Amino acid sequence: MSNEAAPIVLIHGLWLSVDSWRGWVERYRSAGHVVHAPDWPTDPGIGLVEATEHFDAFVASLPDAPIIIGHSMGGLITQLLLDRGLGRAGVAIQPSKPRGVLRAPLSMWRSAWPWLRDPRNRGKAVPISAAHFHYAFANTISRACSDRWHSELAIPAPGAALFDVSTADLLPKSRAASAVDFANADRAPLLLIAGDRDHLMPASVVYENFNRYRRSSAPTDFKVFRGSPHLITVLDGWEDVADHALSWTAVHTR
Repeated sequence: MSNEAAPIVLIHGLWLSVDSWRGWVERYRSAGHVVHAPDWPTDPGIGLVEATEHFDAFVASLPDAPIIIGHSMGGLITQLLLDRGLGRAGVAIQPSKPRGVLRAPLSMWRSAWPWLRDPRNRGKAVPISAAHFHYAFANTISRACSDRWHSELAIPAPGAALFDVSTADLLPKSRAASAVDFANADRAPLLLIAGDRDHLMPASVVYENFNRYRRSSAPTDFKVFRGSPHLITVLDGWEDVADHALSWTAVHTR
């Protein structure tokens, strides 16, 4: 199958609805791709393991191996799915950090602390306030513009998945939901994308994520977009990100 005909699966992250992919779906479909943007399971207590199994089943059900593109927690799930042998290529955009990626800048902790400070959030869906959305997702635009995006896209997120990622380095690798075999040479090619104005998943964290793959012979690349916050799939310039992801997979595919 040529890349022109490859199906594409888009996986969104926490606190954003599937509508955050709206422009991408239209753009990729106009380029001739069959595009799927499955939502997360509705269970508010779902953890990263269950979410990954959900998307594993979806990808495995497709008649042809897709390009998998994920954002934020969806980017981490993309890495986990590729590690399982799924997909023909993967793009992890500002992915949540897997176990073993130790860099943790202050802005990342400030972004996650409103939920992590209360262990009771592990078992429920937790909303994001407009003010915190502006800091964590849309810090490069005005508060008024950020509030409009918050109203349109923000949804409560399963707190368990956030705790799974945040506590992964305290657990043995065999028990950590976010553990990736960075040395895996049999996975599909992977591109990691960062934004240099991202508070929630800073570019330095994404770069360390990329650098952990140095022992693998499978194609792995890193790209940083200047001036981009965490809401990179929606704000001005998202087309450049979408086009770069697709053009990279046209050259790097399994």
